[in-house]
Amino acid sequence: MNTKPVFVYKGDALADYNFGEKHPFGPKRHLAFHDALTQQKLDFEVTLMSPRRATVDQLALFHTSDYIDQVSRASEDGKGYLDHGDTPAFIGVFEVASDVVGTTLSAIDAIMHEDASRAFSPIGGLHHARRDKAGGFCVFNDCGIAIHYLREVYGIQRIAYVDIDAHHGDGVFYDFEEDENLLFADIHQDGATLYPGTGHTSETGRGKAKDTKLNLSLPPGAGDHEFSQLWCQVENYLIDNQPEFIILQCGADSLAGDPITQLELTEKSHGMAAESLCRIADQYCKGRIIGLGGGGYNLDNIAKAWTHVVKSFLIRQ
Repeated sequence: MNTKPVFVYKGDALADYNFGEKHPFGPKRHLAFHDALTQQKLDFEVTLMSPRRATVDQLALFHTSDYIDQVSRASEDGKGYLDHGDTPAFIGVFEVASDVVGTTLSAIDAIMHEDASRAFSPIGGLHHARRDKAGGFCVFNDCGIAIHYLREVYGIQRIAYVDIDAHHGDGVFYDFEEDENLLFADIHQDGATLYPGTGHTSETGRGKAKDTKLNLSLPPGAGDHEFSQLWCQVENYLIDNQPEFIILQCGADSLAGDPITQLELTEKSHGMAAESLCRIADQYCKGRIIGLGGGGYNLDNIAKAWTHVVKSFLIRQ
């Protein structure tokens, strides 16, 4: 039994990553989660940790220097969009986006240094940003940076990236599409009906990585039963490939009632997935797993889904 604490990250630096009251990725998401954590007295069971800012060199593990410079310039005047209309610039966006990345890397450090058994950052999992551009409310791709960071700093090569956000994690998938050591499993709403329109079951990797990736789609209206059927494939895939570290992107936008998606999961799916991954992490990864909040635009759903993930992290200590 692992007696080390579960770290959960909290702070204005994370809450400030938002695009205003009228945007789906609004300013109350961080608060909704932490209020629920407090109401359920989970804040007494976890260790609350402060955010940390990433360095430019850490951003450059994934992003091009031209794109990093572009975000830095946009951060000064706060005008326009960083993509084609989903991700607005605002004054200070470079700094707060760097805080999201740094916090994810701090969670990795805590686990690799054995200060924590698991770690969860609610404002992370920004899986749509590509190397040279923003996308889908995501400025810097902390998931992609985390993969490179694990490899370059800690020598961890066989990493599992598991994504249960309603939207396909295209920014991660296409960057690692030819990387046979990046285990990729993504359950999402059918790309024919939802942004970014990718993640077809036929997309299993390319080159040396052909048939090493798992994209599984759900039709609009699918719920817990359909999710659990696909989850069996994810479990078997991970057990067969025995990762060294697991990154869980647990977007809450796959729950029923999200304003921009059409899946009908409940928080039970998130709890089940997290507990399953903790068992696999205990067996193959020395317990090493981090959770990243990802999407979710219904505040009640955010509270339910993410607290269920934290509970699962605590149960499996």
